[in-house]
Amino acid sequence: MQTLIELFDKRPIANVLGTEMFRPERTVFLCDKEISENRELQQKLKNYFKQRGLKTQIQFRETATLNAASVKRALEAVVKQYPDCALDISGGSDAALFAGGLLCAEQPLPVFTYSRKRNTFFDIQNAPFAHDVRCDVLLSAPDCFAAAGGSVRQGRVDNAVLDQYTGQINGFFALFLKHRRQWQKLVSYLQRVSPTPREGTPSLFVDAPWQVNGDRGMLTANEEALRDLAELGFLRELELQPEKQVRFSFADGQIRTWLRDVGSVLELYVWKACVGSRLYQDVRVSVVVDWEGRNTRDGVSNEIDVVAVRGIRPVFISCKTCEIHTEALNELAILRDRFGGEVARAIIVSAERASTVTRNRAAELDIEVIDLDELDPEQLSKRIQ
Repeated sequence: MQTLIELFDKRPIANVLGTEMFRPERTVFLCDKEISENRELQQKLKNYFKQRGLKTQIQFRETATLNAASVKRALEAVVKQYPDCALDISGGSDAALFAGGLLCAEQPLPVFTYSRKRNTFFDIQNAPFAHDVRCDVLLSAPDCFAAAGGSVRQGRVDNAVLDQYTGQINGFFALFLKHRRQWQKLVSYLQRVSPTPREGTPSLFVDAPWQVNGDRGMLTANEEALRDLAELGFLRELELQPEKQVRFSFADGQIRTWLRDVGSVLELYVWKACVGSRLYQDVRVSVVVDWEGRNTRDGVSNEIDVVAVRGIRPVFISCKTCEIHTEALNELAILRDRFGGEVARAIIVSAERASTVTRNRAAELDIEVIDLDELDPEQLSKRIQ
């Protein structure tokens, strides 16, 4: 097979998987007018293949995808021009699939498909190269978003250095659980005493009063929590003068970022659980996705707390140190459907106990819920697996 015919599908993975797996010289997409005239979308798809190191030539041919006769004519034209071709019926409209069947009744066109449940390709007709072939494509988080026309920006966390902190994450999370009810105020205090300059590198050194003004009244230094953070190694040279002064240095810039963000501790804990499960080839924290892949300041973007990818399946994980609200569930479902489609999974993790109402709503959206009662390392590992 030198030419692969794809029936363009709204599911991103259905459009790229055949090319990823079998590496044809060219891939011809049969698509409707809207797609054939959308140069930006076509370029994004080409960029995806380039990002993945594929040199396949990409073509888009217009047809009426809901008209079987029109699709059949388009298929016949491609087969005539490229006799050494095969048809992938993993995607496409019912009319397009019907047209493929009509053509197959007239000539021995090689046809294959992909089973999501079995993660295997199957030879439908005259396609021995796809006979019971297990899909071994491994995508990264940026690859998953690129296939759907998006792109990944730098988030709050430098994922390249996370391995250096693996040994401290469980201790950090245990500290969080100990001070869970005061965590919001502790983080707010640390934010106030370590303001971020508009320009230049933020200082790691803090010399601040015992009490500072907050958005909702005075914020007081939590002596026990600060000492615990120093014992963990997150704060250095801690000096406390109760009711008067607080002095310390953040251990480094990354830890400064985590201690000034309420949710980072849970995100890191979930990240470690995903990495420890050894199920995923790519796990990232604080993934900022640009919906249109333009990377412009005014573009639509969302942050996903943790993204883990197993094979071609992305798992989107939202982490909440507070109760789970319906808005968070809806947002997570939208992101999963937009950037992962039917192959993706969604999980929401909360450091509070989930109500029956929340669990029912999550079940309606096909979102897994992990709450406070399941956050010890052994149980969380089992749920992740």
